[in-house]
Amino acid sequence: MKKITLATLFLIVLFSPVILAQDGEESAPPPFEQPLLITSAGQNAEILMASVLAKRAGLDSKLSKIASPKDLENMKTVVLVLGASSKGLGAAGLDLAKEKERVNLLVEEAQKKNIPLLCLHLGGEARRGPLSDELISAFLPFAKMAIVVKSGNKDGFISGICEKYNIAIVEIEKTADVLTPLKEAFK
Repeated sequence: MKKITLATLFLIVLFSPVILAQDGEESAPPPFEQPLLITSAGQNAEILMASVLAKRAGLDSKLSKIASPKDLENMKTVVLVLGASSKGLGAAGLDLAKEKERVNLLVEEAQKKNIPLLCLHLGGEARRGPLSDELISAFLPFAKMAIVVKSGNKDGFISGICEKYNIAIVEIEKTADVLTPLKEAFK
């Protein structure tokens, strides 16, 4: 009888995060390590806010608007800020195809080096649209976690991808609220 009890206890402890997540309660965010590389998928302005918030959180981070695989040297996490800006793409001399190719090479190399991906969508509803949705669809599936401004997920598009690929998601009311979940992700 004692063996069954210990085995049962072991299974409860082992599977309790899964059970809690299915019941709609938040499960613990995956642990990410520092230093982190912050870059954009879509050359959006929110990348600068992400960098400022990472500094406020006391995180060891490097900002690179057009990061490439060589920027992964000594990095332990990639923070990808999702959201396309036509103006930002133009200023960087990129079109959507070149931006997708750049980010794809970065994500592939990060996967080879077992560097986890944390995605942020901080622009809310204003940063959604066909260009952003294409980038979100392409790169969010590779993330371990997503932090999203709630208004950017009104239609459930982002949470649907997270559910499909078993990605932890934290929704926040406004961009400044990313500070707390960002800190907690790096404990």
